[in-house]
Amino acid sequence: KEFLVEISGTTVTITCPLSEETITWKKAETQLDNKERKYVIENHDSSPASVSCSTGAGEAARTYAMYLNARVCANCEELDALAVTGIITADLLITFGVLILVYYFSRYRKGRASTSAGSRPRGQKMQRPPPVPNPDYEPIRKGQREVYAGLGPRAF
Repeated sequence: KEFLVEISGTTVTITCPLSEETITWKKAETQLDNKERKYVIENHDSSPASVSCSTGAGEAARTYAMYLNARVCANCEELDALAVTGIITADLLITFGVLILVYYFSRYRKGRASTSAGSRPRGQKMQRPPPVPNPDYEPIRKGQREVYAGLGPRAF
C-alpha cells in the first residue's frame, strides 16, 4: 500500500494507507495530535521531512513511513493534459496561419523591382556584344588543323 499525497498551493494532504480508526502520526520523530487517516500540513515550507503513520501497539502494530520532499508555491497553477494539448495545438495553428499569410503576401512581390535610391531603372535586356578575342588563343582555321591534330580523343 502507498500513501496518497495531494498538493494544493501551500497545503499538503497526506492519506495513510492504514484503514483503522485511530492512527498515530509522526513527523521527524515528533508525535502529532492528529488521530485521523488524513494529515493536513498547512503552509508547508517545501522542506523535506520524514512522515509516518502507525496503528496498534506491540506485535500488532503496523507502521508506514515516507520521505516527503514536496515543492509547493503560493501562486502555482496546475494544468491537466487537455489544457496543455490545447495550448500546443493553438500555438501550432497560429504559427501555421502566420506562415500562410507571409507566403500569400510575399508571393506577388517576387517580380517587382525595388525603388531604392542606388538602383538604376532596368530597361529591356539588350544583347551584349561578343567579348574581344584574346590574341593568345586564335580560332582554328581550315588550313592549320595539323597543329591541333594531336589533341583528338585517344583509344585505350
